[in-house]
Amino acid sequence: MAAEPTAQQLTAQHRPTLDRALEAIRTRAYWSPHPEHPKAYGENGSLDLAAGKAAFDALLGTRLDLGQPGTDDWVGGETSPYGVELGVNYPHADLDVLLPAMRAGMRAWRDAGAETRAMVCLEILKRISDRTLEFAHAVMHTSGQAFMMAFQAGGPHAQDRGLEAVAYAYAEQVRTPDTAEWTKPQGKRAPLALTKRFTPVPRGIGLVVGCNTFPTWNGYPGLFASLATGNAVLVKPHPRAVLPLALTVQVARQVLAEAGFDPNLVALAAERPGEGIAKALATRSEIRIVDYTGSTEFGDWLEANARQAQVYTEKAGVNTVVVESAGDYKGMLANLAFSLSLYSGQMCTTPQNLLIPRDGITTDQGPKSFDEVVADLAQAVDGLLGDDTRAAGLLGALVNPGVKDRLEAAGGLGEVALASRAITHPEFPDAVVRTPVIVKLDGAKPDAEAAYMSECFGPVSFAVAVDSATDAAELLRRTVREKGAMTVGAYTTSPEFEEQVREVCLEEAAQLSLNLTGGVYVNQTAAFSDFHGSGGNPAANAALTDAAFVANRFRVVEVRQEA
Repeated sequence: MAAEPTAQQLTAQHRPTLDRALEAIRTRAYWSPHPEHPKAYGENGSLDLAAGKAAFDALLGTRLDLGQPGTDDWVGGETSPYGVELGVNYPHADLDVLLPAMRAGMRAWRDAGAETRAMVCLEILKRISDRTLEFAHAVMHTSGQAFMMAFQAGGPHAQDRGLEAVAYAYAEQVRTPDTAEWTKPQGKRAPLALTKRFTPVPRGIGLVVGCNTFPTWNGYPGLFASLATGNAVLVKPHPRAVLPLALTVQVARQVLAEAGFDPNLVALAAERPGEGIAKALATRSEIRIVDYTGSTEFGDWLEANARQAQVYTEKAGVNTVVVESAGDYKGMLANLAFSLSLYSGQMCTTPQNLLIPRDGITTDQGPKSFDEVVADLAQAVDGLLGDDTRAAGLLGALVNPGVKDRLEAAGGLGEVALASRAITHPEFPDAVVRTPVIVKLDGAKPDAEAAYMSECFGPVSFAVAVDSATDAAELLRRTVREKGAMTVGAYTTSPEFEEQVREVCLEEAAQLSLNLTGGVYVNQTAAFSDFHGSGGNPAANAALTDAAFVANRFRVVEVRQEA
């Protein structure tokens, strides 16, 4: 049996990684300690892939006992979007027992200091990374992501975001020194001399309300930001996506215990079908931080009602791409086709509205009318998804029936430029797989505005005809201001229009991608370099990850005495 790690051993192992992360968030250059290819995990290639699948299969139909206090029932009921019954049961907590137990360990965790907390968090991430292939299947079969996306987004990219949060948390805590000697001259009299001690103190218990589509990628920033700043963390997963976060809690509790801390600093709050405990949890006096990803409606409710807590929300918006002109027309079409198709558009960053002048655009292929641009984009999507096996690997499965309902209703909102079609998944025939729909709308018509000014989550895009490029910029401004946007894209060869769009995004606090035609897409962000959301428009009140995301999770308390 391996010896339990000491604080010194954890520091020796993980301090170089933390230092690299601190350097990465300072320079914003590319860096990741987590490989993006499955074969990097282990030494036996396909055998390791099989072992990851076997580890996931071994979880099916089991009871995941986390050893938490206050367990009063066992709950479950997850079914994979691919049609697999998971059958995993999780502890249901009596919160009046669990929450006091979570607070009990916070004093020692606070007193451990910022560096020790960071090292423990990095050990948790290391243990999760070692099980990435197992986690990939857990994410795949709760979110509906295709395997490679579940592996990357649910594994290394999520772990990157967690590490990024730890780095920001550490940097903000050590900004103030532990001690200071303060001396004030008093002329002929003896100087005034004080010794001052400064301690980062946690707010209390943080609540992470998980989402269905990206349980780890969206869950890890808040979890690790709160834990690294001294708070206990209660994880409340989405009822359809419990397993990845339950495994995360399991790993965290094991590492905390081995490092000499109370494992109840991290706990799981699974719920009975239909119980809906998020509102009751978020407004309890013990909960002092809330991290939430999901619908605008519930995010707004949290911001208005969880008054005792610091609330961080990533909600939803209407993401827009403005097409004014194109210097690489084919590259633009290919890039947009991939962006619209990836994970069936079930990303908070997927473009929804494509604003195109009704008189057409100039391109390196000659002038293109509005109808030609839309038809060419539809053809690009068709070409990308023409092979069903390839399409299934890119689209994944629809995460819930609501997405399918919106997709089917979208065709009635305008002229269909690209109809959605059903695809039979080669491995999972019960999966609901659909290609995107593109609907043409006239931006000048009020009935069309009702469609394009509302979020339609899923593989639905609107090609909106506008009177001019200037009108497109103003519609972009109004959309971001009123509805919010996680991402904005623009294609232009005009320096003047580029500056116009840039100014809109700066004024409305929206993250902008210009003229993407290669292997980087508007709906993807890289940890340590890109900001996910800005916190400055209605789509989110926080950014992943910046100093503001971590700094208010703790306060600095000063104790001073005469020297």
